[in-house]
Amino acid sequence: MPAPVVNVVFAGLGGQGAIKASDILADAAFRAGFDVKKAEVHGMSQRGGSVTSDVRYGAEVLSPMIPRGQADFLVVLEPSEIEVNRPNLKAGGVLIPPDAVAEAALPNRRSLNVALLGALAARLDLADEHWLAAIRAALPERLHELNEKAFRLGKGSVP
Repeated sequence: MPAPVVNVVFAGLGGQGAIKASDILADAAFRAGFDVKKAEVHGMSQRGGSVTSDVRYGAEVLSPMIPRGQADFLVVLEPSEIEVNRPNLKAGGVLIPPDAVAEAALPNRRSLNVALLGALAARLDLADEHWLAAIRAALPERLHELNEKAFRLGKGSVP
């Protein structure tokens, strides 16, 4: 039986890095050999409005859109977006809220999206080598060390 499709919704406000985080997950899953599909809703993202991005990966993924109530994981970068997006989670799905990682512990406040990816990575079966390669590919070299530290911080935040 093929591996089930993993459904992850990222939600936040424009400029917080929800799209970048979803790009990194999609790349890490692709590097791990999975079929990956991705869809985004930008809304008024350039003006700080709501942003969501769906990432689906597995042996075979037919559609990029996650049906409402079917997300295995909901990663939220802005507290005000939690309740708005909670209906996307399936019963038993996992919410990863912005306070899953202590902001004061972050090497840079702007690395919250990558730290929350670390918290997500602790719950997914994707090797760190794929995650770190995807982070390096998505960000300028000057930000690699800072974001790798944020990723490890987030991954270590999960009991």
